[in-house]
Amino acid sequence: MSQKEEFVRLALAPGANVSALCRRFGIGRTCGHKLLSRYRMEGAAGLAEQSRRPLSSPARSAPEVEAAAVSVRVAHPAWGGRKIARVLAREGIGTPAASTVTGILRRNGIELGALGGGAQPFVRFEHAAPNHLWQMDFKGHVALRAGRLHPLTVLDDHSRFSIALSACADQTTETVKARLIAAFRRYGLPWRIATDNGPPWGDGGRNDFTLLTVWLIETGIA
Repeated sequence: MSQKEEFVRLALAPGANVSALCRRFGIGRTCGHKLLSRYRMEGAAGLAEQSRRPLSSPARSAPEVEAAAVSVRVAHPAWGGRKIARVLAREGIGTPAASTVTGILRRNGIELGALGGGAQPFVRFEHAAPNHLWQMDFKGHVALRAGRLHPLTVLDDHSRFSIALSACADQTTETVKARLIAAFRRYGLPWRIATDNGPPWGDGGRNDFTLLTVWLIETGIA
C-alpha cells in the first residue's frame, strides 16, 4: 500500500513521467494508469486491493442443483461426482458435469478423500516375510525380427526381490511351469502366488481353474 501511495504521489507531481515511474516500480503502464484513475475517483481508498471475483456468476449451478447434489452425497457418502451427476440427470435435476458436482461438494465443505472418488492414501502392499506371497506376471511382450519375446516376472512381495526374470518364447503353461520349478528349487515354495486373469494362470475372468492353477494347488501353493 505504501508503494502504491508513493507511486501516485510521484505520478501526480508536475512534469512527472508516468511511463518511467511504471518501469521504476516494476508495473505495467495499464496498471499504473488504473491506480491513478482510482485515486482520482476514490482517494487513498481506491488504492486498496480489489476483489477479482466477478459481480455475477452466470455459469454457477442453480441452487436446486447444488442442494440436490449435497443431499445425494449425504445419503450416499461413498459416491463421487460422476455417480451423483448421473443420478441428478436421471431424476431430471439438471445435467451437471462430474467435475461440476465435485466443485459443488467442495464448496459446501465436503472433501472427497478416501470415499467418493477422491485420491486414496497410499498403502504399501507388503507381506510380513519372504515367500509369504509371490507376484507373477508377463510384462507385455517385445517384438523381435522373428516372433515375440515374453518377459516373465516373479517378485517376492516382502523383499521385492526378483525371484525370476525370464525371456520366454511364449506364454504357455509348460513354459511357466519350467521357470517356476527352477525358482522353487532355488528359493523354496511360496505360500501363495498372486496373478491377474491373463493366461496361462487366468481364464479371462470366468473364475475357472486353469491347468497351471490346478498344478499350483496340487503343489501346495494357494
